[in-house]
Parts: sequence; C-alpha cells; structure tokens
Amino acid sequence: MKRFRVGAYGALLVVLVAGTSSAQKAGDPGDFDYYSLVLSWSPTYCASNPGSRKEPQCSGGRPYAFVLHGLWPQYERGWPEFCRTRKKPWVPRGVMNDMLDIMPSKRLVIHQYRKHGTCSGLQPTRYFQLSRLLFERVAIPRRFVRPSKPIRTSPRDIKEAFLKANPDLAANMISVSCGSRRRLREIKICMTREGLFRACGRNEQKRRCRRGDVILPPVRAGQTQKQDKVDL
Repeated sequence: MKRFRVGAYGALLVVLVAGTSSAQKAGDPGDFDYYSLVLSWSPTYCASNPGSRKEPQCSGGRPYAFVLHGLWPQYERGWPEFCRTRKKPWVPRGVMNDMLDIMPSKRLVIHQYRKHGTCSGLQPTRYFQLSRLLFERVAIPRRFVRPSKPIRTSPRDIKEAFLKANPDLAANMISVSCGSRRRLREIKICMTREGLFRACGRNEQKRRCRRGDVILPPVRAGQTQKQDKVDL
C-alpha cells in the first residue's frame, strides 16, 4: 500500500507547486482552487473508440489498466482551460517520452498540457513531474491492477475499494464516471495544490456515474476486446 511520504517527497511537491498563485483573475495560469487527478480505465477507451486500435495504448504489447488521463486545475464551480501563456505551449520531447508509461499517447500528453497544464501556472517539466507524483501517490486496489476477465461491480464498490487501499482518502474526495454500455470510464480524485487529498467540488459530483452497476473490460496485451463471461 502506497502512503504519502513527508521529507524528500514533500519537499519536491513544494518545489513543483512553487510559483503558482491564487491571487489572479479567472482563467489566468495559476488561478484555481484544487486539482482533479483523472485516472482513465484504458480498456474502456480502447473498446469504445474503434479508431484507437492503431494507437500504441490499444495495439501495443503492454497491457494498460488505469492510466493517467490528466491533472486538471479546477474551480469550486467550473474550471479554467487553454489558459494564455507568454509563449506557445510546448512539451519537450524528453518530457513527453518520460510520461508514456502512465500516459500512453503522445497526443494525450500534448493535449493535456495545452488544455489543463497551462492553467496550473507550471512549466511542462514541473507540471508532468507533479502529475506523476500525484498519480503514484494513489494506490490502485489489487482487483483492478490487471484483471484478465471483465468485472461487473458498482460505482459504490469501486469507491469503497479505493478508500480501503488509500486510508487518507474519504468518500467525498473521489468520483466515479461511466460511459456507454455501462463501462467504467474514469476515476477522479481531488487534491490540494500541495498534493493532499481534499473534498471534490461540484464538477466531479455533477458528472458522477449514477448507474447501479458498471463493467470494467479486461486488461489485455494489445487491448483487443471481445465478449467474455463477466466476473461477478
């Protein structure tokens, strides 16, 4: 079980968030209330988007389960996006390549920085370092690490599994989203600028999954999906 470490880990977080300020106008870089760490269920993306079959995330040899969709600056109501910066947003190739193990798409990395990273007030290197630190802080329940068969469960049970695996997490700090055909889409976990778990705002609550149960497509190398018996 992963636990938040003080010391060097906490010091690095302080360095990464340094330079951001909340005393700015709405929509300006660094003007936001909290972060939403968004973890996508990769098999759902691959199963729901036929055009994704040629992407490394879905056709490569590595099986992906939860991946980092992004780290999104949020207001208590609403959110900033595509914030203006002095220079054209640009993610260095080295930074982009270093993120591919948890964000398995170069297009995703670039898009996430342009849309959300620019609003963090952080340069690409710091933004993605912080994204990785917060992603690695969250312990993924063992059941969802690499299931070889589809799982049918409920949003409530998914949330409970994450709460059990992360003792510092509370029910109002996590939101479960679902998509078409009852598939799990993503998990959103809310955090302060300093990387501590905190209550989510209305954004996550308005978009939470309201279905009684959801399906998690299985994790496979190549992410090729087919009909399987669902693990109850």
